[in-house]
Parts: sequence; C-alpha cells; structure tokens
Amino acid sequence: MRLIKTILPAAASVFLAASPALAEGLPADPLGSPMWEYHAEKLFTGGPVIFDNRVKVILPVIAEDQHVVPVTVDARKLDGVKRIVVFADLNPIPVAIDYRPMGAAPFVATRIKLDQRTPVRAAVQLADGSWHVAGDWIDAAGGGCSAPPLSRVRGDWADHLGEMRGAAWSDGNSTRLRFGFRHPMDTGLVENIPAYNIETVRVTDAGGREIATMDVYGSVAEDPAFTLVVDRDGPMEVSARDTSGLEFTGELAPASGKRLSSGQ
Repeated sequence: MRLIKTILPAAASVFLAASPALAEGLPADPLGSPMWEYHAEKLFTGGPVIFDNRVKVILPVIAEDQHVVPVTVDARKLDGVKRIVVFADLNPIPVAIDYRPMGAAPFVATRIKLDQRTPVRAAVQLADGSWHVAGDWIDAAGGGCSAPPLSRVRGDWADHLGEMRGAAWSDGNSTRLRFGFRHPMDTGLVENIPAYNIETVRVTDAGGREIATMDVYGSVAEDPAFTLVVDRDGPMEVSARDTSGLEFTGELAPASGKRLSSGQ
C-alpha cells in the first residue's frame, strides 16, 4: 500500500504579509535543507518568501520507484497565482516544472525523478510578487536521474516518440485535463546519452488563446504526464516542444474522453 500525505509546513499559522525580517532576507527553512538558501536566492526574485499552509503538496512518504514519483500541488486557496514552481532541493536537476495557469486553476500534478532523499517543494508566486512555499522530505533509494529510461533499455523509444494520450472531464464550471507524451526525458547524466527532454507545454482554447503554459525540465519522469484544471469547456489543443525542436500537438474535447489525436 502506498502511503500518501498532504504536506503542511511546520509553521502552525498562515503568514499573510512579509515581516521586516523577511524583507531583509530569507526565512529559516523548517525542513533544514542544506540547499535551501542556494535555491531560494536563485528562484525567488521580486518579492518576499513565505511558508504558507494554504499551499498543499501531496507526496508519497517513500519513493517506491525513484524514477516515477507523483507530486500534486493545489494552491486554489490563494488568489492571484501567477506561477507554480516544483523543485527538489538535492536533485542534480532541481526544478521539475515552472507552470503558469493564465486561464486555469492553480493546480497541477505530474511525476518526477529523485536522485536521493530530498525535500520536494512547491513555490507559488502571486501577482504581488510574493512567493508562498510548502513541501516536505521524501525518502528515495536514489539514482532516478542517473539511470537510463526504460525506453532506452528496450530500444523502442524512437518508435513511439511524441505519441500523446489524454482525456478531459467537465462539471460545467471547470474541466480537468489529463494528458501525457511518450518521451525518454533524458537528463544528460547517463554516460553516452545526452540531455533530451520536452521543454515546453502549451494549452490553448479553440480560439487559440493561451490557457496555460509550462516549462519542463529533465527531472520530470519518462513519458511525462500532467493533470490540470482549466476554467472553461470545449475543445482544447495541447502542444509540446522538446529540446531538439520537435513539436507534438493534439486536440482534446471534454465530452469525448478519448485518446488525443496527435501529430508531429
């Protein structure tokens, strides 16, 4: 049985505004990570950093498979969300995704690789520039980023590159999208296999207006899959581009729940 927990930061209360101490420097890390200050100084520009229990991060207690670790971030209790960044402090490729939900709810789920026991966090940026952070440690055996993907071992990765599947479910007010791509998501940390990964994902409506965009990095699991919640109905296009410049597109309609029609 997989143990799942909803992560709340160590602080018992929600901080609604930055204190003078936060304005002058970073808050102390409740997880005690040796890499907290390094990553925070690189990632969090333009506003104060606040540990906030309104950001829910759902993680397994232990990574049963360090190559495929589910992470769900729900920041729907916050208003004015601009970005959601998911990162693992001690991974060689720390950032997994940088999500911008322009016409979508501040909710995202995906699967990542872990190279060792590490804190995994979500950092949510609001319109005022402030960053709201939550997360916890995950125990992992290691090697998730430094082992070849299964499709490389089987040798069939090129036969299925870019294939897409997805479904959508609408309740009349919002639509839940689940879609994925066949892709090796090479990290560049395996001998003789250069880095090669999907780098951008874009969701648009029937009129071509952007609903959501995402920067994707090599620490996302092989055959990456994403779950989003968007605030509209009707057909939508999902497109992705990888680091070799290949583009993959597919159309998804909430009423069908069928496989994406995809093209390269």
